[in-house]
Amino acid sequence: MSLLTPDFGLLFWTIVVFTIVFILLAKYGFPVITKGVDNRKKYIDEALIKAEEANIRYEELTQTGEAIIEKANQEQVRLLNEATAQRDRIIEEAKRKASIAAQQEFDHAMRQIQTERDNAIRDIRKQVGLLSVEIAEKVVREKLRDEKDQMRMIDKMIDEVINSKVV
Repeated sequence: MSLLTPDFGLLFWTIVVFTIVFILLAKYGFPVITKGVDNRKKYIDEALIKAEEANIRYEELTQTGEAIIEKANQEQVRLLNEATAQRDRIIEEAKRKASIAAQQEFDHAMRQIQTERDNAIRDIRKQVGLLSVEIAEKVVREKLRDEKDQMRMIDKMIDEVINSKVV
């Protein structure tokens, strides 16, 4: 017998043992293996479904997040525009109030200058009048030193007053 050709008895017992092992495996082993494979397949299918649901949920959350970010950006732009408009209103109001205050100060200063000018002119007129009276008094005193000149001057004034009333 050669090593490459098996003996009939060996072949028979090998087939019998193989059949017994196959039957035992078919009755006890294959159902457990099949059940484990089925459970594993079921677990993988559920995991795939959950992953798909998670992916869909992620997409929804991403879209919601983007919408929230867009809304926040729009709100930020709106708030910036409102703040700019408010700033411009405040600046315009401040300019208007400053203009009014400056005009009031200018008017007050002009009235004060006019009052001071009027007072100065009045004082100058008063001083000129007093100075004129003093000068006239000195001139008259100088001219009317003696009694004879004084009488002539009085007569002359009386004549002028009488002549002016007659005319």
